[in-house]
Parts: sequence; structure tokens; C-alpha cells
Amino acid sequence: MQEIVDAGAHNRAAWDKYVEEGSEWSRPVSAEDVERARRGDWSIVLVGREPVDRSWLPADLTGKDVLCLASGGGQQGPILAAAGARVTVFDNSPRQLGQDQMVAARDGLELRTVLGDMRDLSAFGDGAFDVVFQPVSNLFVPDLAPVWRECFRVLRPGGTLLAGFLNPDVYLFDHEALDARGELVVVHKLPYSDVTQYSAEERATKFGADAALEYSHTLTEQIGGQLGAGFVITGFAEAPDHSNPSGQYMSSYFATLAVKPG
Repeated sequence: MQEIVDAGAHNRAAWDKYVEEGSEWSRPVSAEDVERARRGDWSIVLVGREPVDRSWLPADLTGKDVLCLASGGGQQGPILAAAGARVTVFDNSPRQLGQDQMVAARDGLELRTVLGDMRDLSAFGDGAFDVVFQPVSNLFVPDLAPVWRECFRVLRPGGTLLAGFLNPDVYLFDHEALDARGELVVVHKLPYSDVTQYSAEERATKFGADAALEYSHTLTEQIGGQLGAGFVITGFAEAPDHSNPSGQYMSSYFATLAVKPG
């Protein structure tokens, strides 16, 4: 019998713990970064560690309504707010949102935070945003179709979705062989899921009982899913992950720029 797991609740607790442990993706930007953004000198990361192409975002963010989707941690949201956008940060982890709240209070930024699952954006009305910015985070939910449908709904006609996601081929390889010896040993069939590949006991041994649950998604789900929701994809990019041994052989991350026709 397949194990039944509430991925949202499990990953909320996992990311709260990652914040406590000082995860790379939970370290807020500095006051100096915010001040530079106020002067127009800014960059944010969508995939990997390189800045996103600025042409993917409006040339002038002043007054633009931006949803930073599953993007807590005090990184992208505060920078976009300092650059002039009206920013809402939506995330499943209260502690991740707390990092954005801390930066906003520290630096005098107007920034709203909302707690929730990326598959359910019912907190927002139709056509509420000009931009949805989602860095690599949809690996933490088992199903993507509702994510793309909701993104499409909350965007205004002509609005843009910037989405980053993991190359599904990363999940082909044995975790322990890759981390311990840098060996690319193919053991998993795609699409991969922590829940279907391992029992709870095996996950606790391999990753730790409190580790976030991850799910690979096919490119049909990632790209085809956006097209099926009604988006027109106008940009595509790849990025390596040099911290992962597989990164020397293939791109670890993909990113898409999609437009809601209007």
C-alpha cells in the first residue's frame, strides 16, 4: 500500500528547520543590498546562483504588483520592493516569511507576506499581479497542474511568470554515491519521488527524518503544464549547479519566461 503523506505540512516543518539551521536559501539580503536596489542597482536569482536576465522583468518596477511565489527567505522579495514594486511574498514556511518580515522592518520596506501552499492561491483575486516570480521550489509539491492554473489566474493579461525548476535528470542518480564519491550511478526511474522511492524509515536513514520531501517532474509537467494553463513561453534558460558533482556534465536548472496573453 502506498504511503500517504501530507507534503505541504511535512515540508512546512522542514523549511522552518532549515531557517533555524541557516540554509543558503534562508539568508536575508543585507541592508547594503537593499540600499543599492533603491538606487536601481540590483539583481535577484531565479535559478542557480547567477542573476536572472533583467530583460525578463519590467524595465521599471515602480508600482508593479509582484507575487514572489514560494519565495520566502528574505532574498528576492525585499530587493524587488526596494526597486519600487508592490511585493507580496507567498510561502509555505512561517519562518521563511519571517526573514522577509525582518528585512522589511529593518529597512523600512512595504512588503506583504502570506502563508500558504503554492497550489492554492485563493487568497488572491483574479488578475491581481503583473509578475509572478517563482524560483526553484516546485520540487516540493507532488502535482504541478494546480500551480500553473493558479499562476495564470492571478496574473493580469500581459502579465509574466518567471519560473525556475530542477532538471529532472538530476534525480536519476544515487544520492549517496554522488555526495560521497562524486559518482554518477543511475538507480532511479523518472519521475522520481522521495515518497514512492523510499519508505519513511529509509528516508530517515538516507536524508534525515526531517528533510523536505522532493518530487521530480517531467518536462511535460513543467513546460507542457504552463502551455496547457494558457501561457505562451517566450524565454528559456539553463544554469549549472557547481556544488553538485553532476553539474559538470549537465545543466542542473531550467528557467522559463511565460506570458499570459491579453
